[in-house]
Amino acid sequence: MLGVWIVIAVVGAYILLAGILFVFQSHFVYYPERILAANPGSIGLDFENVSFETTDGVELSGWFIPSDGARGMILFCHGNAGNISHRLESVQMFHRLGLDVFIFDYRGYGQSKGNPTEQGTYKDAEAAWRYLVETRQVNPDQVIVFGRSLGGAVASWLAQTHPPKALILESTFTSLPDIAATLYPYLPVRWLLRFEYNTAEYLGRVDCPVLIVHSRDDEIMPFEHGQQLFEVAGEPKQFLEISGTHNEGFITSGRHYEEGLNAFILEYAVLEN
Repeated sequence: MLGVWIVIAVVGAYILLAGILFVFQSHFVYYPERILAANPGSIGLDFENVSFETTDGVELSGWFIPSDGARGMILFCHGNAGNISHRLESVQMFHRLGLDVFIFDYRGYGQSKGNPTEQGTYKDAEAAWRYLVETRQVNPDQVIVFGRSLGGAVASWLAQTHPPKALILESTFTSLPDIAATLYPYLPVRWLLRFEYNTAEYLGRVDCPVLIVHSRDDEIMPFEHGQQLFEVAGEPKQFLEISGTHNEGFITSGRHYEEGLNAFILEYAVLEN
């Protein structure tokens, strides 16, 4: 009899855990922070605070960081945690590479209004694109779309509908169900998830040069996800293998990472004189 009750308890706990994942799954996907920890001025960069609006009326916030004699523009789609103020090391690196940078916060992040949703993040990226192309009159052929982690899915979605000069995906998964199945192998996450973020599907429809950046040491996004994305991407494409953890790889790899990005940009994304 005791064994039966143990089985019932285990099954009940399993169902409860699955129910929590289903009901509160957005809390497992998005980790926004409202307070900005710093700004580009903190690291000696001139910048402009930018506000713009999505097609569904959500006001978003971002920074435009110019570079003297810029050879291109980075549209930066960040990951699922924090806000734009936690990406200053990357902003500084792109600035060193001679690129203007436009980085924005998704709805619910930083000073952007609203609450994050999958379709909302896509609309946010599209609004950022429209701001660059329509408001600032930036030629789409000057824009490099960059996405890190969850932002890679958003960047791929954007690039399939609004072709940029090039697309860079860093530490990105093939789809959210794929990565969730890896992180929670004991749960039927493919049945439970309401989120897709199908990077591989979007990437297969992208028609521009692609750079995939991934680390074998990534403890959150397995290296195989980067390899699979590289296989899906059309030509021309390059793969840059870095080292270090998911959140620190670009820092750990330092010069190798920066030189790899610069080589790709020089070959496929530099403005023609």
